[in-house]
Amino acid sequence: MKKLINATDDILAESLDGFAAAHADIVALGAGRQFVQRRSLTPGKVALISGGGSGHEPLHAGFVGLGMLDAACPGQVFTSPTPDQMVAAVTAVDTGAGCVFIVKNYEGDVMNFQMAADLAGANVATIITDDDVAVEASTWSTGRRGVAGTLIVEKMVGAAAERGAALSLLKDLGDSVNRRTRSMGVALTSCTVPAAGKPTFTLADDEMEMGVGIHGEPGRRRVKLATADAIADEMLGAIVNDLAPAAGAEALLLVNGFGGTPAMELHVMVNSSLRVLAKRGLKVSRFLTGNYVTSLEMAGCSITLCMLDDELRSLWDSPVRTAALRWGA
Repeated sequence: MKKLINATDDILAESLDGFAAAHADIVALGAGRQFVQRRSLTPGKVALISGGGSGHEPLHAGFVGLGMLDAACPGQVFTSPTPDQMVAAVTAVDTGAGCVFIVKNYEGDVMNFQMAADLAGANVATIITDDDVAVEASTWSTGRRGVAGTLIVEKMVGAAAERGAALSLLKDLGDSVNRRTRSMGVALTSCTVPAAGKPTFTLADDEMEMGVGIHGEPGRRRVKLATADAIADEMLGAIVNDLAPAAGAEALLLVNGFGGTPAMELHVMVNSSLRVLAKRGLKVSRFLTGNYVTSLEMAGCSITLCMLDDELRSLWDSPVRTAALRWGA
């Protein structure tokens, strides 16, 4: 295992310290490194809190700041944060208007955030993201997984919260964005969890895992490596068939790297995706391309489509200033 670390047990703490130092103008670390919070809070604004296992950076801490999250709770690598972390975050960032939890649909995350909501003694609403179409909902005990579409929910709801929207409206908005958003991923290599010291799974040089999850969970099937056009066609076919948008509908396209794929290849996937979507009569008006919801050093990518309307386009375009996303501010 080759990684830039000092000791396996210290990797999360040292990474958080480095992140907070590098972005001290935007974020601060909570006591005991339980959460990352916005440096400046807005009194009377509904607070947005998310989190999950580490190893997916910049999700979630990289999206703490103006126009997105107020706090993010990091768990150990690929492990849910604990309820006490979320409760501490609520105490730190709730300025009186309540909090929204944005939670990826994994069993540990859902359970721990629900426990935190029960313990917080505050006005808390929860949005569950489940955008992964790689496997049918019945395949997993908790339903479809929450993956890169979580970023889009955090951005849209964050923009609305910044405009002063009330808690109930933010909950409804987040659920609506989630319903309009679908994702699917493909892995070309595995990743290595530092504590394990060896790859989570193995792929031959001519193989890929179609429909992989962000922790390396298996998806639809293991298949022979294909062209970018063929990969985009299969993934977007599943996404569009699930969304069933009207002809001529407008979309946001997110091509997200898993950590080990260069920008050149991600933009090849953007180009392939545009060809596929044009054939299906869909218009892409907004783009985001890069490593945003990663799986350590896994090579591969996910494609996410969010169907836009005037409101969502405006929310996406609204100013954001975080470590990982920044425009208009």
